[in-house]
This record gives sequence, structure tokens and C-alpha cells, in this order.
Amino acid sequence: MIGISKLYCGTVEPSDAIRYGRRSAELPSHLLQFSEDKKPVVVWNATRACNLRCVHCYARADERIHEKELSHEEGLALLDDLAGFGVPVVLFSGGEPLVRPDLVSLARYAVKKGMRAVISTNGTLIDEETAGRLHDVGLSYVGVSLDGMEEVNDRFRGKKGAFRDAMNGIRNCRKAGLKVGLRFTVNRMNVNEVPAIFDLLEKEEIPRVCFYHLVYAGRGSELMEEDLDHGETRRVVDLIMDRTRALHERGLAKEVLTVDNHADGPYVYLRMLSEGDPRAPEVLELLRMNEGNSSGRGIGCVSWDGSVHADQFWRHESFGNVRERPFSEIWTDLSHPLMARLKDKKEYVTGRCAGCRWLEVCAGNFRVRAEAATGDLWAPDPACYLTDEEIR
Repeated sequence: MIGISKLYCGTVEPSDAIRYGRRSAELPSHLLQFSEDKKPVVVWNATRACNLRCVHCYARADERIHEKELSHEEGLALLDDLAGFGVPVVLFSGGEPLVRPDLVSLARYAVKKGMRAVISTNGTLIDEETAGRLHDVGLSYVGVSLDGMEEVNDRFRGKKGAFRDAMNGIRNCRKAGLKVGLRFTVNRMNVNEVPAIFDLLEKEEIPRVCFYHLVYAGRGSELMEEDLDHGETRRVVDLIMDRTRALHERGLAKEVLTVDNHADGPYVYLRMLSEGDPRAPEVLELLRMNEGNSSGRGIGCVSWDGSVHADQFWRHESFGNVRERPFSEIWTDLSHPLMARLKDKKEYVTGRCAGCRWLEVCAGNFRVRAEAATGDLWAPDPACYLTDEEIR
């Protein structure tokens, strides 16, 4: 992820991460991406069940409970192993994680074991009581998926009233004292909603938003033709930067990030250079600390059935199952050739990626998207919108 507010608006400096020693165990959550040891943030898709049917769901979630979901006891064992391995954050996802009746109990256990617990949710099931319980267990963050204002969001979610219910969930989180933010997946069907999302941040006093680039996985693979072209991507990233700076200049310091396209990092840096921003060298240093895409290294995924993946989108490739071996053992076993290569994928990318001057800060971008579009997981990511001149 690329912190637009951190980089472009200067809310984080290289010294902020350095003074903690860049060790993930000591870094506060907003600096974890700059850690040196890269202990993985683990996404646990705790269930495949969901009360909605989103058109771009990477998990292809549906209403039914998957018969092979990890039990409560197996979940506790997983959390024990993750904590012992030094995992700094567990992100409970789905499907819809709050469909799972023991979600609050599992989150409480993760916090008790010393990890930060966050959830990725559609927000529609967060009533006042649930928000209070999530706050009481020490949940660090609630990310609510919202892909536009009411009409557009409800069409994406496959249910009328989803926007209204999600907004109620957001308000209940704020009332309970929980940090809450938005998750927005950008594509041609909703790109015009981006300004309204910034207006919503201000109106509802929401402190954070993550703009996700489309990844061609799950039902999202059926939207490949709806992805932005390179010119459209550049325009929306510029818009996000402009609106973020405007908020900060008015004293409204919102945290704004873009996710799943690491070309955004060099793009931000190059724009700052063109604007003569004196902070540009510090931004480049932060980008080098960030190290770009971290699938299979700084982020991992455990599926509802215990399968371990390089990230939450790479579901067609499993390295093992936590029912048979602990996550910590699977993650460090380099006998699987793909796992070994993902630890330093820069050596294996081909085409324009291999000769790109930004390879050290991008790490070859998103391999899942390259594989989905070309059939070759080491080919250039088609969503990289940097020109040949910009990468030379």
C-alpha cells in the first residue's frame, strides 16, 4: 500500500520509522509497512459466508457456511502459532467475518496474544452492541467496504439498503470509539464516485480511506474489461493526491492510501519532483523502506479451510494447510519453488519490469494480476501505468 497522505502530505518522515529500529514488533501500526524484518501481516478469511454478493468479491463469497471452515479450536491454534511467529497484525476477513458467531471471541484472543486485530467488513452487521463488543476486545481498526454512494454501492453489493446499513455501521463504530475507515475498489463503474467519497470522509468525520486498484481474482476476474486504462488510472491517482492535499491544507488530516498497484509510489515521487517539492528525496527513501509488493513475504493469507496463500487474491496456489502444518512452518519452507521465488521476486520478473529503475521500490507490482492477464506470473503487470520514459 502507498500512503498518499504519508508521502505527499508529509505526515511520516524516514526518521519516524528509523527511531523504532524498523522492527515490526516495536513499530506502531501506521509505520509497519516500513519494517525491516517483514513479519507477515496475515489475512484470515475466517468464513466464506456473506450476507451480500459483491460483483468484485475475490473470495466468491455466498450465503452458505462452508463445511470445511476452521473450527473455533483450530482458529485458536492458528492464532497461537501466528503470535509465536511474531505476526504483528491479524486481519479478519471473509466473506463477511461478522457472519461467524465467534468472531469477537477470536479477535479478543488475538489481542490477548499480543497481536493487533483488525477486520475487513461490509459494515452492514455492525449494530451498537456489536460495535461496543469490538471496542471492548481491543480491536485496532474496522475497514468498511464502500464502493460509491447509495445507488452505485448497492448495485456493487447486490442488495438494496447496503449503503444505508454500512453507514449505520460506520456511525456505530465511531460512537463506540473504534477507528473506522473506508475501502473503495476503483474501476470504470465507480471512478466518478471518488470525489463523493472524499466529501463523505469530511461530512461523517471518517479518519481513513484506502483506494484499491482492481485485482483480477475471484469475481473480480470477470471485471477485467472494467478496469481503468493507464490514462484513467493516472487521472484518478492525481485526483486522490489533489483531494488529500486539499484536506490537509484545511487542517483535516485524513489518512489516505492506495493499494494493490505499487506503480503509485514512483508516480507520487515523480509528481513531487515535477512540482519542485523539497521532500521528494525523503519520499524516495520511504518508498525504498516500503519495498513494494510483499505477497509471500510481508503479507500472507489463511483461507477458511486452512489453506495458506501468498496473499488473499492468490487463492489458486496453496503452499500447505494449517490443519497439517503450522503457518509459521509453511511460511518459512522454501522447498516450494514459488514460495522461494516470492521471497525476492525482483530476480524473476521479465519484460519491462526486469529493466525498470523502480524495481527496488515496486518489486514487480502484482504478480496475480500479471498471471490473470497473460498466463505468465512473471510477466509485467498490465496495470503498471508508468511510461517507458518514466521507468528508464
